[in-house]
Formats: sequence, structure tokens, C-alpha cells
Amino acid sequence: MSAELFLLPALYTIFVWWFGTGVILYLDGLPRWTFPWTMTAATLMLALALGGLAVTADDTRTTAAYLSFTCAVVVWGWQEVAFLLGYVTGSRRTPCPAGSVGWRRAGYALQAVLHHEIALVVLAAAVTAVTWEGANQTGFWTFMVLWVMRQSAKLNVFLGVRNLGEAFLPPHLRYLHSYFTQRPMNGLFPISVIASSLVAAVAWQGAFADGAGRFEATALCLVASLLTLAILEHGFMVLPLRTETLWRWGLRSRERQ
Repeated sequence: MSAELFLLPALYTIFVWWFGTGVILYLDGLPRWTFPWTMTAATLMLALALGGLAVTADDTRTTAAYLSFTCAVVVWGWQEVAFLLGYVTGSRRTPCPAGSVGWRRAGYALQAVLHHEIALVVLAAAVTAVTWEGANQTGFWTFMVLWVMRQSAKLNVFLGVRNLGEAFLPPHLRYLHSYFTQRPMNGLFPISVIASSLVAAVAWQGAFADGAGRFEATALCLVASLLTLAILEHGFMVLPLRTETLWRWGLRSRERQ
């Protein structure tokens, strides 16, 4: 198969990852009176995305793989918007109490994001339902990769990494920074990276396998590219890099307030 079959899905994934993140950062940096309009638009897009996943569930054309992937990203984007705008976070909206350690601190951290975690479960169930037993599982696996790798990132930030990404938190969510831990690395981090890298290697191997058709290769490339980017984001956590530079254009909306 031609190199374009593998290059195009990878480039598309990188663009969606970079541009989608920047747009969400820009929207949550706008004045608060815009939040209801943003949330309404995101909810309409969520409905359309779930419909798109249902329509493409049995479609095995390469275009359907792209559409299913994109719809899953849009579904994921809804919870990102709902969280960063402050609509779906948790019952605790204050900094972590001083002196909290161990399971008590973990309990406080869970309270701070509990509603967000419940929303993720509901969205995962919705994606599973509309793609159930479909021939096109690109959207399902896209959402699962996003979900699992985000959970891994949350746990690693809670346990301790060098870069906490606090620059991405809007002012109304800055209290969440008190639940993070800054340290060079934690014991879970290498396990997260090694396990996800093994899964990514299997996905890439499947994409390049001789027996893979155009649809299978495209779908696997999209999901494998996304997982590879998630692993790269994990690497950003422990490297002395200012990752917000990648999305400086998206953060400019906060400078106007």
C-alpha cells in the first residue's frame, strides 16, 4: 500500500489534536457571559457526533473511518468544554485542605472531579451503545484511547510529575492545582508509558500488516496516531518543556480579560 495511506491519517490526527485543543482553550478563556452559548453549541455538536457514530457504525469505507474518528473526538470535546467552563466538575470547588495526605487527599481530589468522571462514564456508554456490534469501531476505540490515557494523565499528575500543566487551567478552575503534586516522576509513570507503548506498537503493527485492507489500515492508523500523541503528552509531563507554547494562540483569549 502507498505511504499516503498511512501518512494522511497520522497528519489528520495531529491536526485534530492540535487545533481542537487550541479551540477549546480559546473558548474557555473568553468572558464568562459567552459560556452558556459555548455550552449550547457544544451540546448540539455532541448530538450530531453521536448521530454520526450511529450512521457510520456499519460503514467500512475509509471516509467512514475518518468520520467516526472525528465524531468520537467531538464527543470527547463536549466533556472537555463542560469541564473547563466549570459546568461539569465536582462537588468540591475549593482548594485541597492543608495537611491532607494519602487516601484523604485522594478522596478530596475525587470529589473535585466526580461529576466529570460520571459524565465520562455516561459518554462512554453512549458511544458504546451507538457503535455496538458495528463493523466500524473506529469511533469506539478512539474514545477508549482518549478516556484511558486521560485517566492515566490524571493519576500521574496527582501522584507527581515535573510539568503539571497548570497554565491550561482557566482562572475559575485554578483551585484544582492544589490537588496536583510536583516531583520529577512517580512510580506509576513508567508503567503507564510502557503499557501504552506496547498497545501502540500492536496497533501500528496491525496497520502495516500485509492482510490489512484500506479501511482497517486507515482506522488503525488513526487510533494508533492518537495513542502515540497521548504517549507524547505523557512525556511532556516529565520533560523541562513549556508545552503551552504549542497552543499560545488558543491561550490569547485569556490575555484580553
